[in-house]
Amino acid sequence: MATLENKRVCLASRPGADGVPSIENFRVENCEVPILEEGQILVKTLCLSADPYMRCRMNLDTGTDYISPWRLDTTIDGGGVGVVVKSNNPGYRKGDILEGFHWPWQLYSGLDVQGFNCLIVNKVDVGLVRKHWSLMLGLFGLSGITAYLGIKEKGHVVPDGDQTFVVSAAAGSCGSLAGQIARLEGCSNVVGICGSDEKCSYITEELGFNHAINYKTENVVERLRECCPGGINVYFDNVGGTVSDDVIQQMTADSHIILCGQISVYNKDVPYPPPLPVETERTLEEKNITRDRFLVLNYVDKFAKAVEILCGWYRKGQIKIKETVAEGLENAPHAFVSMMSGGNIGKQIVHVSDL
Repeated sequence: MATLENKRVCLASRPGADGVPSIENFRVENCEVPILEEGQILVKTLCLSADPYMRCRMNLDTGTDYISPWRLDTTIDGGGVGVVVKSNNPGYRKGDILEGFHWPWQLYSGLDVQGFNCLIVNKVDVGLVRKHWSLMLGLFGLSGITAYLGIKEKGHVVPDGDQTFVVSAAAGSCGSLAGQIARLEGCSNVVGICGSDEKCSYITEELGFNHAINYKTENVVERLRECCPGGINVYFDNVGGTVSDDVIQQMTADSHIILCGQISVYNKDVPYPPPLPVETERTLEEKNITRDRFLVLNYVDKFAKAVEILCGWYRKGQIKIKETVAEGLENAPHAFVSMMSGGNIGKQIVHVSDL
């Protein structure tokens, strides 16, 4: 094998007092290519996913029991796809395409794929993605699966039920898919809340949302009344904060909230999910609104069926995707920081290398 050069992204520091992540919190550095031990595989990273939940991993305490904090001066990790370039494990061979939830932000990595502390990776169905590897991080990954199962398990969407569905962070990876899935599942009025006119145009003109609200320039309460005259039946909550408080006030009796994310408070030192204002809590109780925390990792047994359904819609052109792509591992920190400030439309991907 020719001599390989390697690089990685490390956590250099944790965010300051304001909690806002910066490029300075990361460090891109050269490193040695790992020497494989028995049972390990050497992989080359093809693409990485930058996601809001990763902000919690920059803290000493993530606020959850299912993800651990990143350690200072070590390689960070997240969703990723790569190719096996050398294998000391009979279960994997050179050329296999793999994806994982804890993929190192490193060009070449040696992975333990057996034993108690192994890294869980899955072989990618090449026929499913047709060399569009990043689909495993978006539509066929946790973004798409979360959008689909969140609606199916917590949304109580009734086909032809004339329901109004509202989703926040509607132009993001999960939100843009959730709105389309809600429409496909039978919601008659799909409303997305975004942070720019460009995003609002995207979800209405390209994705088929009925209405879009720019929370930065419009009065959210007034616009919700205009767009949802009969009230809101289902709310896919990606952001929390005052936007969600406004939505909840206009929900109908016995309606449902899919509590997926709270990106508006990820930079703050509060528990997850964060406490709600008294008035919002009172509305939930008086209207009998369900607000169950949705953790997609509790539904692993349903992942395969969800991907099958998502693939069917995608192949028929019934569901569309968009990616914001940063080129090169050295630009991964910038991609993450940009995503956290709303710089992406659709899935934020870092393209690291080709086969």
